[in-house]
Amino acid sequence: MKIEHEYTFGLPRNIVWKYIKDEKVLRNAIPGCKSFIETSKGVYQAELEIKMGPIQDLFTLEIRLEEKKSASLYRLHVKGTGNIGEIAGKADLYIKDFERAAKLHCQAEAEVTGAIAIAGQRFLESGANKNMETFFQKVEKEIKRTLYYVKRRSR
Repeated sequence: MKIEHEYTFGLPRNIVWKYIKDEKVLRNAIPGCKSFIETSKGVYQAELEIKMGPIQDLFTLEIRLEEKKSASLYRLHVKGTGNIGEIAGKADLYIKDFERAAKLHCQAEAEVTGAIAIAGQRFLESGANKNMETFFQKVEKEIKRTLYYVKRRSR
């Protein structure tokens, strides 16, 4: 399954780049995230509750962040298992300047197996696109909240 998604942040690229890899931002932004722990530099263990229509499960994931080109491109690798199947995938996140903001383009590929794959590709793609939009909206909200607290503490 291939997915592409674009999102425009109301923040400068350098700020988005700094915080889109932040453990606290990610933990609070990932839909259904129950736990998110860094096990080594750039490698995280996470538990996510997946809810897409009639599909519901708790997945244990390993997430690896790999910086490819500073301030503009990084790759995300995901492997995980749940009771209803397994997922493996990667995503390239490209971030560029766009009218005093940051435009993100995400190209992702995922392979799902087990009962979750039986749900059908169209259903999964629709759920994935909705979850990506929610994720990036939450990332922006978390970055803004973090910046607010950093600014308040520096006064």
